[in-house]
Amino acid sequence: MLIILAAGSVFFPGLFLLSKQCLKSIPALRWNEGDAVIVSARLVSSIQAVMASSAGYIISSSCEDIIEDQHWLTSTYIMFAVPYFVYDIYAMFMCYWYKLQVKGHEEASAAPQHMRSVLTSYLRREFLMVLHHVVMVTVCFPVSVFLRQGKGDYFQGIMFMAELSTPSVCLGKILIQVSLQHTLLHKVNGALMLITFFIFRVLLFPYLYYAYGRYASIPFHMVPLSVPWHCNLGAALLMAPQLYWFSLICRGALRLFMGTSRSQRPRAGAEAAKENQTDGNALPQPANGYSSRSTEPELTTH
Repeated sequence: MLIILAAGSVFFPGLFLLSKQCLKSIPALRWNEGDAVIVSARLVSSIQAVMASSAGYIISSSCEDIIEDQHWLTSTYIMFAVPYFVYDIYAMFMCYWYKLQVKGHEEASAAPQHMRSVLTSYLRREFLMVLHHVVMVTVCFPVSVFLRQGKGDYFQGIMFMAELSTPSVCLGKILIQVSLQHTLLHKVNGALMLITFFIFRVLLFPYLYYAYGRYASIPFHMVPLSVPWHCNLGAALLMAPQLYWFSLICRGALRLFMGTSRSQRPRAGAEAAKENQTDGNALPQPANGYSSRSTEPELTTH
């Protein structure tokens, strides 16, 4: 077990550092530190999501008895992925810090007093995501590995597949960062994110109850009364943030698709004003596509 934990502890931070170095050193890119950090964090999250989803599919498709059947990959991948959540708390903080630097916040400096201010602001803004990661490590990990007694690998595999929505979330953030938020690709990815998040994160929990009801020959509406109370509590606590994040995605999708026609009307006037500006008066656009006025809620799901 310690070897697997150590492997995960090396793999995810190592992949992050390798990706960051490549983005900074490849001649065709030569990205700065902040851009490389933010994109590398998204890439690592996407790779972890693909690995988790693949493991989940293998596990769930191999279990004929959804309660008793076991698969060696279940506990193995849980132990391998636990260090990811610890690493990702740090990666999210680094992304937040560099975003503040781009937006011109004075507290985004390396001074100790400023770092404390940034850390406090980060924990306030990303409280739900940090809490989610802490719960995954301190609660879900011991429950899944030590307290299940080898039962329910099928359900664990299905929950791994919730990560199928993460690559589209990460791609959306990268497209915004490189100023491609007005392209068709961004709209298609937004629709894909909405669909995958709804299916694999919102409908996932009702499906788990449906699968158990079919296995135990219990009507769907009677399943919550037939399973242990702590199963219902755990499902409710895990589903609550998914519903919140899904509401943010829906709001973003409405702005993306409903705001297109409104944004096209003032474009001609804006372009005319831009032509009248001299080169000395024109404001430079941030290289990574972040504006000092953010109009979209932050969303990073894992």
